[in-house]
Amino acid sequence: MRRLLTFAPPALALVLAGCHWGSAPSQAAGPATPSQVAAAAEASAAASPSASPPPVLRPGMKGEAVRELQRRLAALKYYPGRVNCRFGSDTLEAVWAFQETQGLRTRNAVSPAMQRALAGPRLPKVLVRHGGRLRIEVNLKDQVLVLYKRNHVALVSHVSTAGGHYFCSTNGCGNPVTPTGNFTTLSFMPGRVTVPLGEMYNPVFFIGTIYAIHGDTHVPRRPASHGCVRIPMHIASFFHTLVPTPGTPVYIRSGRA
Repeated sequence: MRRLLTFAPPALALVLAGCHWGSAPSQAAGPATPSQVAAAAEASAAASPSASPPPVLRPGMKGEAVRELQRRLAALKYYPGRVNCRFGSDTLEAVWAFQETQGLRTRNAVSPAMQRALAGPRLPKVLVRHGGRLRIEVNLKDQVLVLYKRNHVALVSHVSTAGGHYFCSTNGCGNPVTPTGNFTTLSFMPGRVTVPLGEMYNPVFFIGTIYAIHGDTHVPRRPASHGCVRIPMHIASFFHTLVPTPGTPVYIRSGRA
């Protein structure tokens, strides 16, 4: 949990049109419903990665190769934001999540090794095999969250959990810890919620009103939270709509064998 900057949620609609750079961009579309997000991802499932992509794709790049990357990530449930041919922060966070589940070194680029993995990806590591058809799994080692619906992967997100740094608050000082164990979603609070350590965006609480899965503007590759499970803001804008609350199982594991 940390203090959030002013945030305007981006459009969630997956725009599957071609890339056109000759005119000024149009106004962003309104947020898509979860069913529209899922439908768009399924519609692009047949799309394969570009046959001749550039050796490396990096943030800031744009074009057809980036669009194919975004479509492929969306089809695999690594939500990259709008499919708009621009390699922005939303796409980068989806890239991190994919790298984390595939055992690749997390980096700010799509390497040839990642492109090969996109062609034949493996499923995220299952933490609780009989945890229920609907469940959330958080892997602390890989820094990734997986939402299962009907026992199939519905969403994979990069996360940032407790960073282990010493800090002080009005309740005292100590090292933050993200608790491991079996929990359930308890409550949801919309918008920005002020807490002693700052603010949380759209938090879904799983321990009282202390620990939550929530949006944050700072979700780095490394663990950095005060104990909560941080997710990217664009995912937090709709994550709560995919998770019945209360009652969805939340399993948090170290991820180590």
